[in-house]
Amino acid sequence: MSHRNARTTFHGRLLMVQRYQDGWAKAHIAAAMGLSRKCVHTWISRYEAEGEAGLHERSSRPHTMPTRTPPAVENQIVAWRRRHRCGPEEIGVKLGVATRTVSRVLHRRGVPYLRDCDPMTGIPIRASKATAVRYEREHPGELVHVDVKKLGRIPRGGGWRAHGRREEVRGRGIGYDYVHSMVDDHSRLAYSEILPDEKGHSCAGFLTRAADYFAAHGIDRIERVITDNHLSYRRSAAFATAVERLGARHVFIRPHCPWQNGKAERYNRTLQTEWAYRQAFNSNDDRAQALAPWLTVYNTQRRHSALGGLPPISRL
Repeated sequence: MSHRNARTTFHGRLLMVQRYQDGWAKAHIAAAMGLSRKCVHTWISRYEAEGEAGLHERSSRPHTMPTRTPPAVENQIVAWRRRHRCGPEEIGVKLGVATRTVSRVLHRRGVPYLRDCDPMTGIPIRASKATAVRYEREHPGELVHVDVKKLGRIPRGGGWRAHGRREEVRGRGIGYDYVHSMVDDHSRLAYSEILPDEKGHSCAGFLTRAADYFAAHGIDRIERVITDNHLSYRRSAAFATAVERLGARHVFIRPHCPWQNGKAERYNRTLQTEWAYRQAFNSNDDRAQALAPWLTVYNTQRRHSALGGLPPISRL
């Protein structure tokens, strides 16, 4: 099938040939069909060389591509992606390949986007809804995102991630950890704590400690705090008091629109992928102890695509 802007189709090209065989001059054929003489000459020459088969479309792909990425490098890119489950920018830095080249190789090899994959296994799953409207506050502290991620506790000796699905019953009935997190909209500086619940007093205490952490990193003033509509945020007097003590304004997302708190939601996904599910921990304490070191790496070393490949600390 011809592309939408093609001046001729197979039947139009065949008509050129028929008129030429009937004695029409190439210039007259071109004038009658609104084409250039070069176009008419090309299709008639192709017909004389190949017959009617030569009047069909051909692939525009070149016969040789000397600058194409070597297969060995493509294999390294795909292998690095599957092993470490990281984005094109990080892969490009590690392998010395342009980010755009990495993206093209992954697309050409049919590798799904990270957002469409399970963070632990890498198996494609249904993607979550995202917004096409991006924004970023002008300075640190203008807006912070707060959220809670609930994780099942790990039994002693490891859960099903360590022993397989057949041992799934090992972790049932031991409860959950509630990972409270706060992310600065401008710098992406993050702070997280593991607490036993998500009640109002716990959320209020976390907000105060998170503000102290931000202040220690140069964010002295928090102007707005955005959260979802959970009762611990919306109806808690303790949390409202904590926000008031910061001199901030509490902002709620619209109901059923979690992407409005997207920076915290995205951070939660990174938290799961690179900390909680990065390896099979032998106990809940082991996972909890690994949070603080990972958080330090996240804020000071980990490359962030929204910051031009720099860590959050670079904006402070």
